[in-house]
Order: sequence, then C-alpha cells, then structure tokens
Amino acid sequence: MMIRNKSIGWVLLLALGVLLAIPNAQGKPQATKKKGKPAAAEASPAPEATPSLEPKAIEVLKSASNRLAAARTLKFNAVHFYESSSRHGHPLAFTTKSEVTLQRPDKLRVIMSADGPASEFYYDGKKMMAYAPAENLVAIADAPGTLDAALEQAYNSAAIYFPFADWIVTDPYKEMSDGMTLAYYIGQSKVVGGTTTDMVAYIDHGVFIQAWIGAGDKLPRLLHATYLEDPERLRHTLILSDWQLDPAVSTDTFTSTKAASANPMPFAHPHPEASPGAEPTAKGKPPKKQ
Repeated sequence: MMIRNKSIGWVLLLALGVLLAIPNAQGKPQATKKKGKPAAAEASPAPEATPSLEPKAIEVLKSASNRLAAARTLKFNAVHFYESSSRHGHPLAFTTKSEVTLQRPDKLRVIMSADGPASEFYYDGKKMMAYAPAENLVAIADAPGTLDAALEQAYNSAAIYFPFADWIVTDPYKEMSDGMTLAYYIGQSKVVGGTTTDMVAYIDHGVFIQAWIGAGDKLPRLLHATYLEDPERLRHTLILSDWQLDPAVSTDTFTSTKAASANPMPFAHPHPEASPGAEPTAKGKPPKKQ
C-alpha cells in the first residue's frame, strides 16, 4: 500500500552508486588473458548467480516488520519530501509532516501539517473522519473493524493514503513482499537517525526503495523511493523519527469533537469518475505512489 500518488507521495542515489562500486574496486585484479584456446582444466567456473532476494536484506526487513507488528500502540513522526513537476518542467520539492498515533487493531490518528493545507485523520474502529481545519470541513464515513481494512477503504473511497502505510499494517513484511522482485543488502550507515543503520534496497510493486533501518532497534529511519514506471523519475523521501513503542494512549485520542462538528462534506474520491468511453485504469493493488 505504500506510496500511491506522486502528487502527495515518496537522496542519495549517488552515494548508493558509490557503495555498490566499492566491492568491485576492492576485488582482485583480473588475470591477464592467455593467448590461444585455454585448456579445459584451466577453464574458469561460471560465476554464481546473484539471488534476486538476498537473505541478509530479507532478514533486515523481517526484523523491522516483526518489531513494529509486535507493538500494541505506536507513536512516531513522519516527514515526507516529495517532488512534483512545475509548470516550467522542473521538479519542485514539497514537504508534509505527520504526527502518528495508532492502537492495534482498530485505531489511528494522523495530524498532518504541510506546505499545502493541513489535515487531520481519525479512525476509532467504527468511523473515520478526514478534517480540514482551515476550511472547517469534515468528511465522515462508517469504517471496517481493522486498521488494514480501514486504510484500504480510505484509499479506495477517497484517495486518502499515507506514505508510511506499509509500516503500520498488521504484517508490514507481507505487505511489501507480496510485490517484491528484488532485495539486496548494501551496508551500514552511522549518519542517518543518529544511530547505526542497516541499508537495504528493494523493488516493491514497481517502486525502487532504499531503506535505512536501525541495526540495534530494528526501526525504520529513512526511506528513499523512485517509481520505475514514472517517466520523470520523481523522488520521494520519508524520514521516520521519535519512535515510541507501546506508549500509554487514551481512548479519546482517536476522535475529535471539533472535527465532528465541522461543516460536512462527502467522503468521496477527489477525482470524478471516468467517462463511459474512457480507457479503464489498471486494476488490482493501487500503484505505489503518494
């Protein structure tokens, strides 16, 4: 479910390229090629194929998933930098900040400030509310009884998506591995998040993601994504911080009397239905763009 819509969505690619080049630079120099046909006994064995899903990378991702899935309550902050094309053709960077509180299996609050309008989202296991404070507008809808289903409904019915969604579902690793085609371990960083992190890269549903995950606490600190099917290759970076696992959370956290009393508006998709003759969009799991 990760980043679905690049207009609200997910730099270090040069650093990644350098890191990937290091093993080759440090390897043994190739022997001078002999002239003439080599003897059969001297033939070099075929190079071993590199697995598309490296065990070390999978271990890091599973450990992070297990750590988050085991927490009954979670609090964290998510700062999302995303690029969007300007009218002059240059990619402009915009930012959102989300203060996230959740309680498994059926409660979520997201207070979002942004370069654009601020917003608030509440889900209490029975209803979900999307609130625009500046406009004093609120959309309220009945909601399913689990967080995973509520996130899916919010996206399908109103195009509401959070760039950190893959990390708060019941089983984060299952969510990403269902569409994973490549995963490999890069190395460690002592820069990101003020701690030592393991760096992994993977492709999930057509999105190339590089993740920095705490080597000790197994918490994700930074994710950098590029959408492989996006011709502009706009970049998205998500910084996760201030993690609190199993904090005490009051039940009134997941609702708001102020939001509930705002002027009502439909809980509906912001884009109109396609005309009868329009080409249908791809079905299945929503594209990972936010």
